[in-house]
Amino acid sequence: MAEIKFKGKTVHTSGVLPALHTKAPDFLLTDKNLSDHSLKEYQGKRKIIATVPSLDTGVCSIMTKHFNEFGKKNPHFISADLPFAQNRFCESEGVHHVTTLSMLRNKDFGKSYGILISDGPLAGLLARSVWVLDEKDHILYVELVPEITQEPNYHKALQVLQGH
Repeated sequence: MAEIKFKGKTVHTSGVLPALHTKAPDFLLTDKNLSDHSLKEYQGKRKIIATVPSLDTGVCSIMTKHFNEFGKKNPHFISADLPFAQNRFCESEGVHHVTTLSMLRNKDFGKSYGILISDGPLAGLLARSVWVLDEKDHILYVELVPEITQEPNYHKALQVLQGH
């Protein structure tokens, strides 16, 4: 369990963040076409996995658009939003270089990555985080943003993604 803040008040996440240099837990998440995907499908290249509470909030929107710029490196965005909301957001905001995935069918992803918010007003949503995985899905970088209303360190994530 980790402690993070939401507007200055402490909230908790369920589970434990996987350690650096360990293999990232597999997941089963749903895309905008209601098809399920697992982490295994994305092996063979470095990837960013970024999580947000909801694309319909200001900071989440900014973060998604920012990672859209890194799209050629294949980042994935995961939220608790329904796939329909993710699709609507991406279409209306011109976000076409990220893959959005939803916890629609289960919340195991949030628990196994230690980022499912377990209390407070956002309970049941994902904490804001950024993960960089190598070609074999080992964790090279993780940032659990300490205050949900703040943006992550984009520069550091991109450096790790590019192997610097």
